[in-house]
Amino acid sequence: METLRYRFPGTQVLGSAELHALVGVVASGNLEVLVEPAPLDGAMEIEVITSARGFGDVWQAVLADFAARHPLRDIRLSLNDAGATPAVVSLRLQQALETLAERGSDA
Repeated sequence: METLRYRFPGTQVLGSAELHALVGVVASGNLEVLVEPAPLDGAMEIEVITSARGFGDVWQAVLADFAARHPLRDIRLSLNDAGATPAVVSLRLQQALETLAERGSDA
């Protein structure tokens, strides 16, 4: 197992400070994403726990792209990976944001 940590500056507030989302599953070729609010001085932190060692550069590229499109502030994302491809990672991250948006509109 490898643990990777990334921090990106954020500008967008994402809904209520009470909202969180959990999407996906830890299974072969998939991943689980937990999104939760956290006091991070305006940053977004992402922690990746992965069974596929040696892909830090790929994770950096995928997550930097996500952070550029969604510069969220005071948000922590925890990713539990079981060998997901970059496309699956991007889809799960988008799914987590859509889940939060749905919950925010219900409030």
